Amino acid sequence: MRNSLGDKARLQHIYDAIHEIESYVQKSSYDNFQSNTMMQFASVKLLEIIGEAANHLTPQFKKLYSEIQWREIIGLRNILIHEYFGIDTKIVWDIIKTDIVSLKSQVKEIIEQI
Repeated sequence: MRNSLGDKARLQHIYDAIHEIESYVQKSSYDNFQSNTMMQFASVKLLEIIGEAANHLTPQFKKLYSEIQWREIIGLRNILIHEYFGIDTKIVWDIIKTDIVSLKSQVKEIIEQI
């Protein structure tokens, strides 16, 4: 049941979630993000989805694409889920503006290969 969707579908979920986050924040500054709780909650939820999808990728797939920091992505999901009232919006913003940009290009490349 865990991998009934398959790795490609999970990877597509990651890509779609990144695209959705980008659409929320594309014209926003950090100050706007910090003051807009709806944008924060939506972005955090999508980061959780990214981590959950990564967690459900098969070990073989994660090993094959080990250049992606799967453990950190899953770890972020765990932090966001369990520390929901203690989330640092600056860290989330930095992840959105730096880390997911490169993750998106890596995921897109993999999707095109498989």
